[in-house]
Amino acid sequence: MLGDPGTAKSQLLKFVEKATPLAIYTSRMGSSTAGLTASMQWNHITREFNLEGGVMVLADDGVVCIYGFVHRLFFPATS
Repeated sequence: MLGDPGTAKSQLLKFVEKATPLAIYTSRMGSSTAGLTASMQWNHITREFNLEGGVMVLADDGVVCIYGFVHRLFFPATS
């Protein structure tokens, strides 16, 4: 969904998240491109890396609402 600023795109995505049985909402600030599919987490107790599913995996057969995804494509985060 594309639109001008102030056209309630994020509110519509949040409504879809609440109205559907299986939906996950994330934003450009809350996830990395790699984190959408999977992420590696260090476990301090076992001293091993664990592979954890990202939002695309967790919302299998559901809806993924990603706010600000176009910004990630055209304005990648810099370190």
